[in-house]
Amino acid sequence: MKPPIYLLSAALVVLGAARGQTATGPASTQVMPAIGQHDLGRGYGVPPVASPRLSNSARIEKLVRDHKLYLSLQDAIALALENNLDLELERYDVRIAATDLLRAKSGAFPRGVALSIHEGPAGVGGPSAAGSSTTGAGTLGGGDIPALNGLVGTGTQTDLSILGSLPLSTGPSVPDLDPTITGLFDWNRTSDPQNNVFLTGFRSLNGDSEEMDVALQKGFTTGATASIGWTNFRQDVNSPLLVYNPSTASSLFVSVNQPLLRGFGTGVNNRYIRITKNNQKISDLVFEQQVMATVSSVVQLYWDLASLKEDVEVRREALQAAQQLYRDNVAAASEGTLASIDVTRARAEVAHRERDLSVSQTLVRQQAEVLKDYLTRTALDDTLADLEIEVTDRVEAPDTQVIPPAVELMTQALNSRPDLAQARLQLQNSQISLKGSKNALLPDLNVFARVQNSSLAGSENPIANGPVLTSTAALASVPPNPALMGGYTDGLGQLFHHDFPRYEAGLQLNLPLANRAARADAARDLLQARQQEIRLRQLEKRAKLEITNAVLAIQQAKASFEAASRERALQQEAVAAEREKLNVGASTTYTVMEYQGELAEARSAEISARSSFMKAQTALQRALGTILTANNVSLSDALGGVSNRP
Repeated sequence: MKPPIYLLSAALVVLGAARGQTATGPASTQVMPAIGQHDLGRGYGVPPVASPRLSNSARIEKLVRDHKLYLSLQDAIALALENNLDLELERYDVRIAATDLLRAKSGAFPRGVALSIHEGPAGVGGPSAAGSSTTGAGTLGGGDIPALNGLVGTGTQTDLSILGSLPLSTGPSVPDLDPTITGLFDWNRTSDPQNNVFLTGFRSLNGDSEEMDVALQKGFTTGATASIGWTNFRQDVNSPLLVYNPSTASSLFVSVNQPLLRGFGTGVNNRYIRITKNNQKISDLVFEQQVMATVSSVVQLYWDLASLKEDVEVRREALQAAQQLYRDNVAAASEGTLASIDVTRARAEVAHRERDLSVSQTLVRQQAEVLKDYLTRTALDDTLADLEIEVTDRVEAPDTQVIPPAVELMTQALNSRPDLAQARLQLQNSQISLKGSKNALLPDLNVFARVQNSSLAGSENPIANGPVLTSTAALASVPPNPALMGGYTDGLGQLFHHDFPRYEAGLQLNLPLANRAARADAARDLLQARQQEIRLRQLEKRAKLEITNAVLAIQQAKASFEAASRERALQQEAVAAEREKLNVGASTTYTVMEYQGELAEARSAEISARSSFMKAQTALQRALGTILTANNVSLSDALGGVSNRP
């Protein structure tokens, strides 16, 4: 028994063939290079995956001074790129798409990629929420303060699939594109009782045998499957019927099977690879869409907070004006020139303005908590919860830039919106899958070929044709062939000299008569492709509607700001004039209070209009697909989770 030499000889041949099949590729294109290796040393371990980053970036500490978080809009965007958990989730989806490509390169069915994004929280809104209207549903206590439920954390989830999570058709199976080595070592010792008319004096037939086989099999994108193998068998049996004992038998074979109809061609057998490559692009575009959603949410949350802070100042000045009126009325009443009811009315106005200021301040704190939660990875512990956000950017007045017509903007959006780009790739994947479904309708016709060399070598059986045979007449003495005498190495010589070749070739046809499953799959995939074409048109129409609405919102915000600005200026003049009339006794305290209240609301409306313009501008940038460029956001920074902004 010599299994080591058998195993070594066979392994050298097959491993040499396998070495030629090692796949190589540019490591720079792999998201996870460790996964993309095909060598034997790395084929059986789980690729390393780093643990998620759950702590905040150091940028927050650099922005804190005197227990305040000084935050510009660009700082807020940078913090979101580094800390937002929605983005961190999408980063893993990009890596998952890379694993699907590796899976498809082996010929396996892809598992698919995620096609959804998370919108940011709505927050408490702009200054309009801080008015003096009566308390409605969804507020806290007895003031105009929205409940926190639904305002913080991740908002709604948007599915970007153009036809839902429908599975791909399987079509004809793809060959295993990964080379596979199979090996067998078998040792056998037998003792079989004999009941044979040719043998006498044999109680049992005893033998030792060893088998050592090794083979390499690999599929190709043409649909072919090729195998190369080496088999080795050695036996030593106490049988006089064997001419050579002990003996070794070996064979070396190469076989190929190639489909000619169903499963033929690279267009069918590399469809999963093409689909997963598209899925990688789709995953990148979904990530870009998530970055856009995150930046859009940060911008809106930031401008809401900035406008709410301005509104606090408006409410504070309104309170100061009411307090001043109250003090003036108290002084006038003490001199006997004003009725006591006017003092009471002024005092009630002070209480009313205190309430408005309290509501506005609470809204600022709530909005700050929502923004801090969205810009951090950790829960708002004592350190973060105590930080007051100091916004350093002011809500500017609407510019006078002329907005192009919606038709021109739509052309720009069709080329720059990632949701439309990934939808087109989804449709392309359906067309690729449809080719596989149509190919499955064809008959199954395969051509196969096999070439094999065999050998036999051994020693002359010392008990062959001996006295144990019952009839020497029936079995003539068979002398051994000198060409077959020898050991295992002599058998190798027979193999490589092609002493005993075998050739085989043929065709095999399987013809399903009804073929109903393949017909149903092809029809279903074609129907789904048609649905996806319609869905893509719907998305394009929706994009145009979003642009139109965003343009209208900008125009409305401009008009509202201009009207609110004029109203605020006129209200200031009216308050000044009415106070002068009050000083000379030509007006009443009640009238002055009304004018002061209307001035406060006009100033708040002006702030709200400016904030609405900034948010409408952000909505238009997102609808056009230019929001990242407009805010100097680099996708490479977003993917790495580290912003290079100072």
